[in-house]
Amino acid sequence: MSYSTRHWIGKLARSERPVYLLLPELIEQDMEQGRLTSGDRLPPLRELAEALSLDYTTVARGYAEARKRGLVESHPGAGTYVKGGNPSLVSRGGISAEMSMNLPPEPRSAALLARVRKSASSIFDADDFYGLLRYQEFGGMAADRDAGARWLRRQLPGVKGDLVLVCPGIHSVLLALISQLVPHGEYLCVESLSYPGIKAIATQLGVKLLPLPMDSDGIRADAFEEVCKSLRPKALYCNPTVQNPTAITIPARRREALADVAQRYNVAIIEDDPYAMLPAQMPEPLTLLAPELSYYITGFSKCLGAGMRTAYVKAPDTLRRERLAATMRAFTVMSSPITNALATRWVNDGTAEAMLEAVRAESADRQDLARNVLDGMSYTADPDGFHLWLELPSHLSSVGFAKSMRDKGVWVVASAAFATDGDPPSAARVCLGGAMTWSECSAGLNVLRDGLLTAA
Repeated sequence: MSYSTRHWIGKLARSERPVYLLLPELIEQDMEQGRLTSGDRLPPLRELAEALSLDYTTVARGYAEARKRGLVESHPGAGTYVKGGNPSLVSRGGISAEMSMNLPPEPRSAALLARVRKSASSIFDADDFYGLLRYQEFGGMAADRDAGARWLRRQLPGVKGDLVLVCPGIHSVLLALISQLVPHGEYLCVESLSYPGIKAIATQLGVKLLPLPMDSDGIRADAFEEVCKSLRPKALYCNPTVQNPTAITIPARRREALADVAQRYNVAIIEDDPYAMLPAQMPEPLTLLAPELSYYITGFSKCLGAGMRTAYVKAPDTLRRERLAATMRAFTVMSSPITNALATRWVNDGTAEAMLEAVRAESADRQDLARNVLDGMSYTADPDGFHLWLELPSHLSSVGFAKSMRDKGVWVVASAAFATDGDPPSAARVCLGGAMTWSECSAGLNVLRDGLLTAA
């Protein structure tokens, strides 16, 4: 263990407080006594549970409580670290660049922020505001579904509100869809490098993942067909536009090939498209190519802000829309009426479009910055996206590189966090957005460049 917690054992044994509440107190005490300092890495959950003879879930709740109190922060693929006195990212060596969380950049326009506030305040000034505190039909009110359809028509022309559900975030949709489409022990096809949440969902549901190899155009259609022939998967999950983490957008011909395979083998398609609104132009969604098999999902967390937990899902037909609504209701009861009302207001009055344009502009500026700083380095990015997939020298461990960057105050995510086939490449995802300032972004990219040059 990088940090010894042996002295916690006696304190845990003597206390009558719930262990999950005591763990953050022990962390705080060690911070006050100098045993833990800013940037120190805490033991992984399973390692700590074993060392203290505790249940894994109890330790996970303890770490979650410590995060709520602002004592620690967790980074995918990197671990849990002490925050210290500053509630923002721990800074070492004068650099502080949080480049691990894939958030849209925050626009710098005071006029836009004023517009957002004014639009939001109108929700709270409504005569029937109390109506937003009551239970509502799952899937959103008719006005919310219509606004969702309006937003979706950018990618799905002609879509109607009666096929749309308004949901509390994309992740909740994925959980419900996979539980409905892929029975326990059956196969779900995924990209060999994929959104880490899919791995967590599959583990919880007992679903087997079938990693599909990728090339520069995304998932290989021949590999998809091969597993369809031999293993009969129940569904294909993919993130086809500005993919997380590789930033690949699947071109039209590859989408047509994937849709053709899905139709011939009757495999459902879960099209997770949170970044679809960012590119100025993109190919037709798979949903338009195989509408009878496809569920199309998008939301606001990756084009406006992560706190905007409103997502839209378009089902193949009204029957399957109702089936999905019933499954989601069992998991989440309903999405927040207040958040739904805010999303509907922003779509209808043009605020969402203005915010999207500002995010696009800021993302493009930061990609220009990355091109200048990382000139000569090998990486993949979309000019309208806000992350990049940085290739590392083959002799360099991605986990080791991420740790060395973290020690310099720059947080990136090693490829292991995304690998579904157990064979991660030498690469790391670098995010350019969030609350990070332009200067922090520039400083972080320069540290990454220097680290690569040193390792070459």
